[in-house]
Amino acid sequence: MIPRYSRPAMAAIWEPANKFRTWFLIEAHACDALAELGVIPAAAAAAVWEKGDKPYTPERVARIDAIEAEVKHDVIAFLTELAEHVGEPARFVHQGMTSSDVLDTCLAVQLTQAADLLLADLDALLEALKRRALEHKMTVCMGRSHGIHAEPVTMGLKFASFYAEFERARDRLRAARADVATCAISGAVGTFANIDPAVEVHVARKLGLAPEPVSTQVIPRDRHALFFAVLGVIASSVERLATEIRHLQRTEVREAEEYFSPGQKGSSAMPHKRNPILTENLTGLARVVRAAVVPALENVALWHERDISHSSVERMIGPDATVTLDFALARLTGVVDKLVVYPDAMTANVARMSGLVFSQRVLLALTQAGVSREDAYRLVQRNAMRVWEGEGDLLTLLRADTEVSAALDAEALAGLFDLDHHTRHVDTIFKRVFGSALTPPAGAGGPAGAPE
Repeated sequence: MIPRYSRPAMAAIWEPANKFRTWFLIEAHACDALAELGVIPAAAAAAVWEKGDKPYTPERVARIDAIEAEVKHDVIAFLTELAEHVGEPARFVHQGMTSSDVLDTCLAVQLTQAADLLLADLDALLEALKRRALEHKMTVCMGRSHGIHAEPVTMGLKFASFYAEFERARDRLRAARADVATCAISGAVGTFANIDPAVEVHVARKLGLAPEPVSTQVIPRDRHALFFAVLGVIASSVERLATEIRHLQRTEVREAEEYFSPGQKGSSAMPHKRNPILTENLTGLARVVRAAVVPALENVALWHERDISHSSVERMIGPDATVTLDFALARLTGVVDKLVVYPDAMTANVARMSGLVFSQRVLLALTQAGVSREDAYRLVQRNAMRVWEGEGDLLTLLRADTEVSAALDAEALAGLFDLDHHTRHVDTIFKRVFGSALTPPAGAGGPAGAPE
């Protein structure tokens, strides 16, 4: 990934130094296991650690690259460079192993390392969402379906909805991490013909992996497909939240907006602009992460015991998808943490509908009063359409409608236009999401300004 959308810790996982270091650990741990089995001399295994366990500096990486340019094989180039440090005992390195044992086990390590960073990212995002949900638990705003005002909700429920979604994302990623964390040290075509299965068990334990039950010559790619599919779903959740914020920031809505810092400029041409650039950026980054899903799925169908059609794909989607999602989650956390919320605008947007948002309560009350549902719908709708045309507010029109007033008197009608009715189960929902109702702090739900 380009530096603009990379964070150092995640990018470092995919750097040659980390890759070659992991390759070395696989080979060195395998030597230890082979020595315990008496396959190679213990002194040779010790020499690998003593002479080969050195940082993979830019110079070492360049040397491996130079060898690869000649031999056209990355693992052989790595082993050749390692032998230059280890000397004669290097002939015992890679005993009974094949390149995929190194490459696939290394990829499993890298993906688990990436998953750990992404899980930490999700934890930070969840913390921010929970804080904002608590802050705006009872801040009433419009719920919209098809982009049109429907019935009142609260901003806290919006945040709680995203909290629950990203909590599911965390659970899925944990499962995907466990699924992809497998080790294969099974040799050519995966039969262990030239290496004892105990070596695989030893290496797996040292690297925090599980032995792959049946690896052919590669770890089955359904595991990787699941991993990248989970990343794609998380990216879609990122986009859903980003899209919500973008809509709330529209000028005609302006119920919330991205924090606009002092000195920030929104347009090279129009000095007044305050654009939702971060959430627009997140929408684009989500597309990049999802772009890895189909290639990962297509990698599942390899020929027989192995081919390398998956290799070029994974060299690209591994870094790109994880680095991009890591950046996106961190950016989204910042957006949520600093999101500026405008409760007064929310109140105004509810009021501007002149009572239309209470139409369902009137409909139900009429049915409870003995009116058929079809007639109740007709009575409410005909008055609601007049409100849309600007002829008055719904309560006044309903009171003047003789068919409606015959079933519901003025006091009963007025009682149906009550915002508290729509927030009466917020505690129940919060208990489902957070395990407790959570009490907003004093003063929460008022106008929000820029964070300190």
